[in-house]
Amino acid sequence: MKACVKFALTLVIAAALTLAFRALAFTVCTVSGSALQPEFIAGDRILVNRWSYGLRTGRMGGLFRYGRLCRSEVRRGDIVAFDSPTDSLPGVFVGRCRAVPGDTLNAADGPLIVPGAVTCADQEYYLMETVGGTGKSAARPLGLVPESSIIGRVCMIVYNHDDTYPVYDGYVRGRTMIIK
Repeated sequence: MKACVKFALTLVIAAALTLAFRALAFTVCTVSGSALQPEFIAGDRILVNRWSYGLRTGRMGGLFRYGRLCRSEVRRGDIVAFDSPTDSLPGVFVGRCRAVPGDTLNAADGPLIVPGAVTCADQEYYLMETVGGTGKSAARPLGLVPESSIIGRVCMIVYNHDDTYPVYDGYVRGRTMIIK
């Protein structure tokens, strides 16, 4: 009887630690679509480090004020996972940080300044663009993303699977890589 209780307790503790680890440290997301090619293909499972920019707090239905524990800055060029800033397209998005708060960009209609944290705004915004493509002309802007929507930095591809093929044929060998 004691062996069964020890085994059950071990399973419960392992499950609780796994859930806490996934909720607080890392998240695995699945890539869908082709906007991120050639870096990511549809079906790739990517690992997102939730602690890379600090752990988000206070998102529980607006009950608590937003904040980050051990906050660090998002840098230009980082591949970032973020929640959709609008309700029209729910889900997790992946993009490359093109501009940080305070940057001035040349746009067709004149200079564009990425807003930073000022007295009238409690959020910083980052300009995100698609990851795919081989040049600047291939990247498409995704828009301004508030800092509170950023989940973390994409740190590696965990599993490569092309959904257009059956499960055993769809694995792409040699594409598991660490994102720098």
